[in-house]
Amino acid sequence: MKKTEPDRLPPALPLYWIETSKSVSRQYQFQPDGQLSVKIVDDSRPAARRVVESFLNKFFPSGYPYSVNEGYLRYTQFRALQHFTSAALSVLSTQSLLFAAGLRPTPAQATAVSWILKDGMQHVGKLICSNLGARMDSEPKRWRILADVLYDLGTGFEVLSPVCPQLFLEMAGLGNFAKGMAVVAARATRLPIYSSFAKEGNLSDLFAKGEAISTLFNVLGIGAGIQLASTVCSTMQGKLLVGPVLSVIHIYSVCEEMRAAPVNTLNPQRTAMLVADFVKTGRISSPADLRYREDLLFPGRLIEDAGNVKVGSALHMVVKPSKLQQLKEIFPEERFLLSSGSRQTDLILEHNATAEDALRGWLVAAFTADLEKSVDDTSASILKAAYERMDTVFRPFLSELQAKGWHTDRFLDGTGCRFAF
Repeated sequence: MKKTEPDRLPPALPLYWIETSKSVSRQYQFQPDGQLSVKIVDDSRPAARRVVESFLNKFFPSGYPYSVNEGYLRYTQFRALQHFTSAALSVLSTQSLLFAAGLRPTPAQATAVSWILKDGMQHVGKLICSNLGARMDSEPKRWRILADVLYDLGTGFEVLSPVCPQLFLEMAGLGNFAKGMAVVAARATRLPIYSSFAKEGNLSDLFAKGEAISTLFNVLGIGAGIQLASTVCSTMQGKLLVGPVLSVIHIYSVCEEMRAAPVNTLNPQRTAMLVADFVKTGRISSPADLRYREDLLFPGRLIEDAGNVKVGSALHMVVKPSKLQQLKEIFPEERFLLSSGSRQTDLILEHNATAEDALRGWLVAAFTADLEKSVDDTSASILKAAYERMDTVFRPFLSELQAKGWHTDRFLDGTGCRFAF
């Protein structure tokens, strides 16, 4: 008998399906090797919209605008303008340095040594600025603005170098010294600023897309700088006219960037503003609410509604030995001390104090100032009453503060003095 051969199954066709999302139809298909291929089969979006969405995918974090905190678009717009003007200024300053070096009647070897010394000054500036890291943590916005002011100052020295070619090394050295400090300050404050926008654990994506924006507009700025250097700014008079305009735009852009950033860590200024709002209105501001009210240039000003508190003074400078035991009895379990003066109240923190301890001390100072306006009593009695009032409201206050997005695990007081018994 003939053996019956089993029926042969036809070869399996590759599995595919079509998904439509936002006017774009895509075909997904598994290849024989198991790889998934994607092909656009229909795209009914207008050309302008396709270009915009392609730009957003390349230069904005995934899931934008829902994956970032409020203010990111404004921050990015001014960051782009800042890098554009900075790159254009850099081209003009480099051209001026080359003119100055060429006008100097020295041998090639001496010129080479001069350039090496000039770059050495930049490293000196970096070393000096690296010692200020704690202050940059406390006030990243202020130091970011200062970094760009220093950068423009250094650029100004370089632009002016052809005016006095005999001082080429001195002018270039000073310029690079300022730029070295600016580079350290700008890099050190970059992470706190990006962290304020991170919403879904996407800090790396934010950082990568932010650097992509910077690179793009640096290239465009270099192109604009080359065009200016060969036309309007080919003479010293042109540089003196265009340079200050670019510098003003540059500094304005970085100021607007910093105002847009909702930094959510607690430093002396933000803590005082939060406490003042709570004492006056009973409300707690979010980082986005507070950002445009911050004083970016002079953050150390005292706020009356927050008790005129100054943090960071040395213990031996503000507390008399006879008063120390009394303060410890009023605040037996606390990691702070308060010393009231005629113009301000000094808040001294223990070495291991957190932002919660600073908030407790600040609330006591604010309630004390509020009670002194209406109660005629001894300072010790008022201090105890203010402490009891703080203890009553602190837990709800802290819970709402954390719900608004504030980080209360660390208090960034810069290089302020702390104590330990």
